[in-house]
This record gives sequence, structure tokens and C-alpha cells, in this order.
Amino acid sequence: MTTQLTADEARRIVLAAQGFLGAPDRRSGVLGALRTLGAVQLDTISTLARSHELVPYARLGPVGRPAVEAAYWAGDTAFEYWSHAACVLPLSAWPDFAFRRRHFRARGHLWGQQVTDEAYKTVIERLRADGPLTATELGGAKNKGEWWDWSDTKIAVERALAFGDVVCVRREGWKRVYDLSERVLPAALAEEEPDDAECLRRLVRLAGRQLGVATRTDLMDQYRLTRAQVDAVVHDSGLVPVTVAGWGDKAAKDGTWADPDALAANPRGRHRTTLLSPFDSLVWDRPRTARVFGGFEHRLEAYVPAAKRVHGYFVMPLLAGGRLVGRVDPARDGRTLVARRLSFENGARVAERTLVAMAEALREAALWVGCDDVRIEQLDHESTREPLRALL
Repeated sequence: MTTQLTADEARRIVLAAQGFLGAPDRRSGVLGALRTLGAVQLDTISTLARSHELVPYARLGPVGRPAVEAAYWAGDTAFEYWSHAACVLPLSAWPDFAFRRRHFRARGHLWGQQVTDEAYKTVIERLRADGPLTATELGGAKNKGEWWDWSDTKIAVERALAFGDVVCVRREGWKRVYDLSERVLPAALAEEEPDDAECLRRLVRLAGRQLGVATRTDLMDQYRLTRAQVDAVVHDSGLVPVTVAGWGDKAAKDGTWADPDALAANPRGRHRTTLLSPFDSLVWDRPRTARVFGGFEHRLEAYVPAAKRVHGYFVMPLLAGGRLVGRVDPARDGRTLVARRLSFENGARVAERTLVAMAEALREAALWVGCDDVRIEQLDHESTREPLRALL
């Protein structure tokens, strides 16, 4: 019989699966958070910090940059690859992406960018002779045009990474350091080569565990799988079918599954109060975010012309009491954290606990990035300015 969940029950399961409900697992630290989430998206934008730093901060509190760098790029803990997007993944997940490496190799290119076999061979031979190198050290990452105008060397080494001949397990600054997979991967991981069906089965099972409760489309989005790929293995993945009241006809038609361990756990505990990166896996899927959090509309507007932005450049949702209750577009001005624009979901009718949560989240974020003051600029509802100022 299919398990029936209320929307609130599903939301709590989702929050627990994502590390936002219950005591944070500080003993396992940043690497533990990465293993729980399965993938942390990378992005170049930095306001308070880069997104890959904001993700563990949101769950564990004020972890420092050295702890994040050590967890992600120690050389034997994690690797970078194409999963939900460009992500850092636990090194143990290497075999799970054998199907994708085979796909790229069979296709022969990455995003249609062509490069000669000679350029590819030159990159491999250079890494074999000289050890791990950045694209700059290999000969330059780009031509004289825009940032996306990659050099043949950059195209070749990224193609080698997609194929699995090359791996990135370290960074220098924000530059990928490339090395030969044969030199980096433990033998047991390098030799494990599951077939496509087994890879998909593992990833769908992991996606269900990481999401807690998920529709078919949610499972597809987590690791960017196709509908056919999910359908081929979901009934053999260990996930169990559920229905969620309030998720609508589209979710019901799509089909919904849950992690059986999450269903049995009856998640309880303290809700985390924090600002979320727009690339956080709790909110990176916009339709899912709206469905789980009662219609909350989340959109990254960094690439929208300034005049057309509704909430700001790098909008961070406020999570409090297990709900998304507001938004902040942050920046730094010396030792001041600036809320360039701030709004609440309930407009001017903001409960005191929500104001307290916003003040708490802003103060914690300010201290984390070395600021000792908070300045609020634009407010969607001026009536909230004085209460917030008093709390700050």
C-alpha cells in the first residue's frame, strides 16, 4: 500500500535529509556534509563567500574557509565532475559516474567543442611528464576573447576530465589542478566499472536519500538524468512510492518516491535558521522549491539585467522554522555586511519570530565573514525597518 504523507510531513523529511532538521553533525564536519548531500555545486560568484562555502556553513554554522578547502581539495577525499552541474563529489562516487564518462567518450566531445587528437595527446603527455598542472600551466586557459573563449589546451583538458582520463581533486586559488586519474584514484575505485544500469540504480537511490521525498522529475534533476534512465531503475532502487497531499496533480501524475529509512525516522529536532546560497541543493530546483515550501518563488537573478531584477543580484532565501520566510541580497562594504535588498514572504505582516530569525541570520553571517556591523538598504516594506534595526 502506498504511504500517504501530508505536505508538512514531506517538508520535514526533506529538511532532515538535507541536514537542516536536528542537531548538526559537526563531528563529521564539511566532508560529512558533502557525503550526506552527495554533490555541492560550484560557482564563481562570491558575495559573502562562494557557494561551495555557503553550503556547509548553512548546515554546520561558521566553518572557516580552510576547513572547506581541506575537505574538498585534500587530494584524496573528493573530485569535481558534471553531476547536477559542475559539482564537487565524494571520491567514493567515482564509479557511479562511469556511465557518464562512457557517454562523453562515445560522443567524442564536451558541449560540441572540437579539438584535435594531437592537442588531447599533448595534454595527457604533459601531465604524465610534469605532474599535476593548472590550465594556465598547461599553456593557457583561454584565447584573447571572453572568458568562455577557451584555448585548445583548455578544451582538451576539460574533455579529458569528462572522459575520465584526467581528474581534478585539488584547486590552487580558484584554478582547477588537473592530474591523471591513473595516478590519483585508489586502485579499488579505478577498477570498479559498473554497467549503465547499476550506475543509474545507485544514483537514483542516492538522489532519493539526499532529497528524502521526491517526484520523478526531482530524481531526474538531482544528477541530471533522463526520464527514461530514472524509469528504468526506480522500481529496483529501494525507494518506496508515496503520495503527498498538497503537492498537486502534476506531482501525482509524475509519481513520488521516498527513502524508506527517512520515512521510518519520524524526523524531529531543532530547525536551523540560516541564509541559503541560491545554488544550495535544498533550493537549486525552482519548481521543487515552490512545491515543498508552499509556493516560495526562488530565482537566481545574477544574470538578469539590473533593471529587471525583482529581489536582487545574489538573492539568499532565509530558512527559519523549517520554512522559507524571506530573502536577502547581500554584499560587503569593508567590515559591514550590507543587505542591499531585504523582503519577507508575508510582506508587512511579519511575525516577531520571523524578524528575530532574520536578525539572527544576518548577525551570524556577518560574524562569519569578519564583519562587525549590518546595514540594511532597500526594504520591500519600510514598516519592518525599525523593528529589525532594534534587533540588530
